[in-house]
Amino acid sequence: MNGLNPDFDISLLSRIEDAGLNASAPPQQRWLDGWLLRLSPGKAKRARCVNAVAPGRRPLEDKIAACERAFTDAKLPMIVRITPFSVPADLDAALERRGLNRFDDTFVMVLPGLNSIPSVSLPAGATFQSLALEPFAQRVGALRGSPLAQRQAHAERLANSPVPFFAWELRRDGDTLACGQYALEDDVVGLYDVFTAPAARGQGLAGLLCTRLLADAARHGARHAYLQVEADNHAARSVYRKLGFAEGYAYHYRAHDPAGAR
Repeated sequence: MNGLNPDFDISLLSRIEDAGLNASAPPQQRWLDGWLLRLSPGKAKRARCVNAVAPGRRPLEDKIAACERAFTDAKLPMIVRITPFSVPADLDAALERRGLNRFDDTFVMVLPGLNSIPSVSLPAGATFQSLALEPFAQRVGALRGSPLAQRQAHAERLANSPVPFFAWELRRDGDTLACGQYALEDDVVGLYDVFTAPAARGQGLAGLLCTRLLADAARHGARHAYLQVEADNHAARSVYRKLGFAEGYAYHYRAHDPAGAR
């Protein structure tokens, strides 16, 4: 997919892009001539990348060089996130000429109405439980095998988020089968960090969890939903399509060394 899906209202997609930026805001961020630089040491690339959201006044090459210096000072590889909203419109081509390589194509999937969320039946012995944000960051980090520093950065970002997050897990016999959280901004909800334990996959648990998250968000006033999923994660995209989500737009990242930036 290139650009914005014409089946969706562009104003809704713009709101969703803003909501996604707000939901991923780390404490370590700064503005540079209309670009939002995020310098978190955590795992999420959206919290440690450049978002080119406004034109600014400095020459493009000068601005890119200034970004590189900022990331070097933060001891992070420079990553630039490219969306249909990026400014200038030819930024992607300019970065390619500069030797930054494209990686991790991602879809923003959208569910434009939360009017009819089906009820779900849990597996025998399973229960949904809410989680505080710091324990959630530790729980999902442990399931992913993330190092302690990344779990701590995730917890810090959630604790300082400008929008509220709500976390849930699906448990059975003392074990976490799946977990996830949502960020709520006005009537827009974003699903984040949906993860199923490897031993529990293939049982439809991600769909059950997402349905629970959406139902809870709807009770808090959500009317539209979004999520972000890598383009090659076909299993997850299939789950989300069954819930009514469709691709609204795509984005990708660029870095000199994608392997070192993941």
